[in-house]
Amino acid sequence: MAIMITDECINCGACEPECPNTAIYEGGMEWTWGGGTELTEVEMEDGVVISSDDRQEPVSDEFYYIVPGKCTECTGFHEEPQCAAVCPVDCCIPDPDYVETEEELTAKKEWLHNE
Repeated sequence: MAIMITDECINCGACEPECPNTAIYEGGMEWTWGGGTELTEVEMEDGVVISSDDRQEPVSDEFYYIVPGKCTECTGFHEEPQCAAVCPVDCCIPDPDYVETEEELTAKKEWLHNE
């Protein structure tokens, strides 16, 4: 499953540079599919294809957040999610809304990085 940042986040930013997929953003910041990935375009759930550089709305305006579609729990990079490993207040936790198997996380990593 993807990792999420709870509202207990103190906005220290320790997690952001640790993410190999650039899936973590500061609250209020727009994000892109292309940032930190090899993607050039993305097909959305409704079938619309967008550029990976198209800016997306922030998931949170208040604290750091993780884009679930880019989170692989560091599969293929590290033994454990690095955001959770460095978080001083333990607010990086599994997201129950995005449960994924190891195989699904590996496939997502390969998709993000064109492997």
